[in-house]
Amino acid sequence: MATFNKLNGFVEHLAEKVHNLGSDVLTIALSNTAPGSEGTPPTGSTAACILANVTQIAYTNLSSRVITTTSSAQTAGTYKLTLTDLTLTATGAVGPFRYVYIYNDTATTPADALIGYYDYGSSISLATGESLTINFDDANGVLTLA
Repeated sequence: MATFNKLNGFVEHLAEKVHNLGSDVLTIALSNTAPGSEGTPPTGSTAACILANVTQIAYTNLSSRVITTTSSAQTAGTYKLTLTDLTLTATGAVGPFRYVYIYNDTATTPADALIGYYDYGSSISLATGESLTINFDDANGVLTLA
């Protein structure tokens, strides 16, 4: 199972009111380029932490990439964002991709601010009818803040 990696620029964006994780539309982007290389956002740069800096693959043969928020709440000072697992289904060849980025499609300043990514360890390609389920960890949430 791939693990979630928070981008450091997300922390500053959060402090500067870019994100409302409880109500904003979160979406995934697929890429075969590692964070911090060839124009993608380095893990430490806030200015580069936007979707425009991610080299994406084509989405013409892919089902919806919009994520459903299950819950966004804090308990005893710890905030947890829980997302509904997302199944991507190919209607034609998709890929290759290795990284699944989560970005805020509602954010406007900066536009499409990145939150983090999953690294699947090697490239994935989907043929027609194949699917990939992105597991957002229902028990622990995709993201916790304390």
